[in-house]
Amino acid sequence: MEAKGVSSAGDDAALEPSRPRTFIKDIVRGATEELVGRKVVVGGWVKTGREQGRGSFAFLELNDGSCLANLQVIVDAAVHPLTQLVPTGTCVLVEGELKKPPEGAKQSVELKVESVLEVGTVDPAKYPLPKTRKGFTLEFLRDFGHLRARTNTISAVARIRDELAYATHTFFRKNGFRYVHTPIITTSDCEGAGEMFQVTTLFSKAEKEEKELKQNPRPSETDIEAAKLLVKEKGETVSQLKSSKASEEEISASVSELIKAKESLSRLEERFKLKAGIPQKDGKIDYAGDFFGRQAFLTVSGQLQVETYACALGNVYTFGPTFRAENSHTTRHLAEFWMVEPEIAFANLEDDMNYAESYVKFLCQWLLDNCIEDMEFLKTFDEAAIERLKLVSSSPFERISYTKAVQLLKNVTDKEFAIEVEWGIDLASEHERYLTEVLFKKPVIVYNYPKGIKAFYMKLNDDQKTVAAMDVLVPKVGELIGGSQREERLDVLVKRIKESGLPLEPYEWYLDLRRYGTVKHSGFGLGFERMILFATGMENIRDVIPFPRYPGRADL
Repeated sequence: MEAKGVSSAGDDAALEPSRPRTFIKDIVRGATEELVGRKVVVGGWVKTGREQGRGSFAFLELNDGSCLANLQVIVDAAVHPLTQLVPTGTCVLVEGELKKPPEGAKQSVELKVESVLEVGTVDPAKYPLPKTRKGFTLEFLRDFGHLRARTNTISAVARIRDELAYATHTFFRKNGFRYVHTPIITTSDCEGAGEMFQVTTLFSKAEKEEKELKQNPRPSETDIEAAKLLVKEKGETVSQLKSSKASEEEISASVSELIKAKESLSRLEERFKLKAGIPQKDGKIDYAGDFFGRQAFLTVSGQLQVETYACALGNVYTFGPTFRAENSHTTRHLAEFWMVEPEIAFANLEDDMNYAESYVKFLCQWLLDNCIEDMEFLKTFDEAAIERLKLVSSSPFERISYTKAVQLLKNVTDKEFAIEVEWGIDLASEHERYLTEVLFKKPVIVYNYPKGIKAFYMKLNDDQKTVAAMDVLVPKVGELIGGSQREERLDVLVKRIKESGLPLEPYEWYLDLRRYGTVKHSGFGLGFERMILFATGMENIRDVIPFPRYPGRADL
């Protein structure tokens, strides 16, 4: 019988003893009186380090990413060589006793190191990140995507992003929604914009076949004819042996040779069909030989797919990456970004607006309750960020029709817009921000947009000119949420798909939702990075996502 807790693999190496690590956030936010004298293990990266007392000891400012604050660590030279510990970027795991610092010190508690358990050394001459924020720009940091999370700014944004994700799941869980994972690879275009990344193996397959053909050229027609002749001869031999009533051993051996000849012919014929390049049919690329047997893309939205679950589970949401192959270099666009997309069964446009407003308010209040330290730090980028969160979390959103919004904007006399406002255009960011920052000074929900500028799945209103769509506009960013009541009428939806110039075949499954137990339903999508931009006041969307993808850049 195997002893409990003993490995049966015969590994004699002793397990390294576990050393539970204390997070720095729990130390700096704890009660000093209770902490002093406690033995702890702390790990982190050195922000700054300096030797003191003629090299007899060193002060290290240690940060482990759990919070913005650093923990001051004191190490004697007798404990560990100080030159290995003081360079910025060094990683250390240390054990020691928490002590109260001298009177007048900035910190309320510090760590006196008794042993250095682990060290990840750094060559200070090569480490690319300077000690202070004055030594770099956020654009500079994008060239060091693997290291930039060690900076105060990016780590603060990362914690805020994490809190917003947690708050998202919390909000929808509290409101009876189920979380559904929708596919990243899709064969349908939700937005009908055509700016999608294609998923294909045709190019790699063509390269592989071209390489193979160079090494092993295609058989000639003469080779094929010779193989056919051999199959014919082997077949005749089998027939002769059977008619002459030869032994079973002779017939079996002959049949075996015939089978081998046929298999050889089949392989030759397959190779004979091989052609270098992308397969074509009727002058177009033939996707029948592609991985999925048809064209496939990276999704621009999980909305259509999550609707299938709304029509079975009721209230659902998806939260995942989406992709747009738009060659844009603005501060508001990414090629890969995250979307939060709830779908609500038995809901009309007003229900949709109510949920959207409640969700945004919940996110803002969550940050005020759980992220104030990081928010205070990021005020250096936008002084008004915290006040903006307070405003949005506490103010009822203004609701106006698109037609009313256009009228208000056309009557503006104190500003000249770069894009002239006319009924039928999609409102630009400058229009959206004017509505929220100047006219109403709070978030605005604009609804009932012209059908010509909205997607085919949005419910057509009785006026036949507008659809039951809504956008949530907020100060600083403009559009934060886009949503609508979905078109549940089969005949109207078919007509809208055709009017959009889209083929019906890829949407037959979507139309089935209207054929079999159709239900009134609504939903919206929130651009997660836009929410972080709005909350933090950061200027560029590339700095609020861990690994930004945009034209020309897909690092790591």
